[in-house]
Amino acid sequence: MSFLQGQVSSDTRRLAENVSLLSSYSSPQGRVLALIYLLPHSSGVAAILPRELLRPTLERMRKFILRAKVQIEDAGESLSVAGVHGEQTLRSAGLPAPADANGYLEHNGIGVARVSHDRNRFWLIGAASKLAEVPGAADAASSDEWRLADIRAGLPQVYAATSEAFVAQMLNLDLLDGISFTKGCYTGQEIIARTQHLGRIKRRLFRLLLPAGNWTVGQALHLSDGRQGRLTEVIDSGGRVEALAVLSIDSAGGDLSAGPAVAATELPLPYPHTPPV
Repeated sequence: MSFLQGQVSSDTRRLAENVSLLSSYSSPQGRVLALIYLLPHSSGVAAILPRELLRPTLERMRKFILRAKVQIEDAGESLSVAGVHGEQTLRSAGLPAPADANGYLEHNGIGVARVSHDRNRFWLIGAASKLAEVPGAADAASSDEWRLADIRAGLPQVYAATSEAFVAQMLNLDLLDGISFTKGCYTGQEIIARTQHLGRIKRRLFRLLLPAGNWTVGQALHLSDGRQGRLTEVIDSGGRVEALAVLSIDSAGGDLSAGPAVAATELPLPYPHTPPV
């Protein structure tokens, strides 16, 4: 945990309290390389992130191990990750639900963690054979249903197309308990702290309903109200295209090269855009 404390934005000492953490892993320039869910698994801290970012994240972190007594490896051979919706699904598989909002527990060889800011969804981690026995468990990494639930919960994700594109606050991590401003130094901390304390957050994550079209993660957006930015997640669900995008808070100073204006509808997030006091 001490190694991770100097690498990610959340306070990893909280893992000892059996909670899961949403964290950013950033460059020295404060740009988010990957978003990681950290779980206090009994075999060691488990990190959940998109498969396409696994290798570059492993290679980068290994450069900073030095004399630290830590091993970083792909646990894909021994552990798999799945997601389930609803406590009823857990109960039908004989699994208890963590009581706390970000709680984590292990039962019968399966780790169960509530998804941050979405109490009705759960990460499951364990041997693939164990997870296959859980009815309703799905591959959370590739499931459109899971990604759509993330969009509706306002939970960001970073992929290869958007890695190093944003500072943590642009992805609303300060609103989602994904940044500790008291724990001390970590990679990118100086830029992230300066952004917070000088009030220079000019872009935020928004939830949108887009017109039908061929939308892709990382695509530039120019909205009809003048705001501009980039898509971070997009799912077409039965002809209804829902998305998350990092957009300028106001329309001033936009880049007209972002493409033709899009008539998107802003949908409410389940949390305010104002940081907690």
